[in-house]
Amino acid sequence: MSDAGASPWPAQVTVDLDAIAHNVGVLRGHAGSAGVMAVVKADAYGHGLVPSARAALAGGAAALGVAQPAEALALRQAGVAAPLLCWLLTPSVDTDALLAVDVQVAASAPWALDLLAAAARRAGRTAQVQLKVDTGLSRGGAFALPVGPGDPRTDFQALVRHAAALSAEGVVRVVGVFSHFAYADAPEHPTVRAQQEAFADAVRLAERAGLDLEVRHLSNSAATLTTPAAAWDMVRPGLAVYGLSPVPELASAADLGLRPAMSVSARVAVVKRIPAGQGVSYGHTYAPEQATTVVDVPIGYADGVPRHASGTGPVQVAGRRFRVSGRVCMDQFVVDVGDVPVAAGDEVHLLGGDVDGAPTAQEWADAAGTISYEIVSRFGPRLPRRHVGEAGR
Repeated sequence: MSDAGASPWPAQVTVDLDAIAHNVGVLRGHAGSAGVMAVVKADAYGHGLVPSARAALAGGAAALGVAQPAEALALRQAGVAAPLLCWLLTPSVDTDALLAVDVQVAASAPWALDLLAAAARRAGRTAQVQLKVDTGLSRGGAFALPVGPGDPRTDFQALVRHAAALSAEGVVRVVGVFSHFAYADAPEHPTVRAQQEAFADAVRLAERAGLDLEVRHLSNSAATLTTPAAAWDMVRPGLAVYGLSPVPELASAADLGLRPAMSVSARVAVVKRIPAGQGVSYGHTYAPEQATTVVDVPIGYADGVPRHASGTGPVQVAGRRFRVSGRVCMDQFVVDVGDVPVAAGDEVHLLGGDVDGAPTAQEWADAAGTISYEIVSRFGPRLPRRHVGEAGR
């Protein structure tokens, strides 16, 4: 159970590091002979970058993945020495800094390879690179499919040719090729097989060009748990590392053996009786049908409580379930608790972790019309993080 009273702030996030280690173990079981790259981008989905990375490694992760260069550098500055891939590169990135601390960098275009090669020449060393191939998501990566009729050339072919030339020069070493699914949470969708086939073609192309690949990876959390044939040498789960189901329509976190690592709690600030028909919060979108007790909870959309869950977001107060009453405000929201005895300072659970009957991130996602990824990652830095458990300490 989280203990918001341990902090002067009236709400806090508690993260169970042992749950993260446990979840990595579950994912390793699904990965077979493939290694696990734990994705710790976005402050480890709101769970805390460095503690979560260490817990994932303690649970058996073979590597770490981040989106932003600043995240990679923060891990290295904290002394995390595990293999580390960073996959969002822009022309303004300090590639010298990444190269100096042995971060593997993703390249999606020849210009990215040129940036890394230039840094390698300046440092007198070899840059470790992974080529990102777009197999159908149409987001990051070099496109692997012909983009026009009668023209068999692809962006990925050009990327491979350029990488092979720089590899021959000795300034770049291509250690891997990877891609990302568009529909892995629907494992029977035709794009899942199509992307696997496109990825296999891309791997063959890279290998025929003489690139000696160490790792090939395609699977995110959903594919790790539902599509074992896509595991290749490594899987790359993110959400499931933190104990949430990437396929909630198919299986819950409990069904998958995952333990949610995050709890969020707050302390009641105000308790008052209001008469029947009295409007509550901005716009008076909620009014009780009879006299009732309402409580003010000092956490709002500035902290990450989704405003889209106004009137629907689930909470637990005094061991019972209620919903947000009226609109979520910047710093607070109101809950109609009826005649249940509640006092200022009582604990309100937004996410329960191991608290019996407390709401889950998926329930908040359903209430807000979004996904659980957004729920946990949006709880902001204003909320103190308390890490419990021994994994990675």
